Amino acid sequence: MKFITRYMSVIVVLVTVFAYFVDNSFTSWVGNAGFLHGQINVTNLLIVVMCGMGMTMKFSDFRILVLHPRNVVLGEMAQFVIMPLAGFLLSLAFALPPELAVGVILVGCCPGGTASNVITYMARGNVAFSVGMTSVSTLLAPVLTPVLTAFYVGLYTRSQSLGAIEVDSVKMFADIIKIVIIPVLGGCLFNYFFSRLSSRLVNFLPYVSCAAICIIIGVVIDANSGRLFEHGVVIILVVMLHNLIGYLFGFLAGVMVRMSVPERKALAIEVGMQNSGMATTLASTCFQGLALATVPGAVFSAWHNISGAVAASVMARYSERKPEGNGDKA
Repeated sequence: MKFITRYMSVIVVLVTVFAYFVDNSFTSWVGNAGFLHGQINVTNLLIVVMCGMGMTMKFSDFRILVLHPRNVVLGEMAQFVIMPLAGFLLSLAFALPPELAVGVILVGCCPGGTASNVITYMARGNVAFSVGMTSVSTLLAPVLTPVLTAFYVGLYTRSQSLGAIEVDSVKMFADIIKIVIIPVLGGCLFNYFFSRLSSRLVNFLPYVSCAAICIIIGVVIDANSGRLFEHGVVIILVVMLHNLIGYLFGFLAGVMVRMSVPERKALAIEVGMQNSGMATTLASTCFQGLALATVPGAVFSAWHNISGAVAASVMARYSERKPEGNGDKA
């Protein structure tokens, strides 16, 4: 666990660079065809990651809804307002091609990622609040992600006088249920009924999740390396700004509603770190005609692990005059 926490960003960057410079390094054995033809299904990889996420969760994680409903509601509002809007505005500001704009907007409309919980712990934030927000935003995703994506993609195409880009909200809803909600709930139930076995398996889950995310990133970068050369600098800059805007405005939102410092840290990290693996997979299944739509999610996965480690280091030094413990209690 400590190895993955410490070196995840390095591993992801190395995979990204390798996939970019070595042709067919991933696409020769990874694809969307499943285990047929000797290929691993990218969607199935995310299902494994989401099942692992569920095994780290307990039904008691949702008690924060009862204990602190105000903070959770405000946190989810920040999550699903700041990042989708930021993705839309950045797409306009940089005049992104439609394919990339869809990917950036989709990243913004996804829920918080599981890495946010680890980063919150490293930042001495409120871990219970972070876990609760991740859980709730994941459950809200089947409805909010398709609706917000359709809204902002439609707004983008109209503002740029482009032809309409079809967003199949029903398919996206079904895909999120299949590749996110069912695996997460399945993992959570497994943890509930087989807690002893689950506690042993959890020690290996970070390695499995790291491998799966790296493979997903690798296949996306490898498949689009040729076209990435045209837009690489721009999309990296947009992704960096998108992530940093999430940190900044997430923290400011916590200040505005007078959350405690540990809660502000958790909110900033939760808003800034998206479930980019989910965004990448949805882009490949719901926007098959827009190949570059998968790229922002893959780049975001690489970048937010780097920025998260830096943000945690900075936030760990920021505390109120009176210590509030390690921030694990809501």
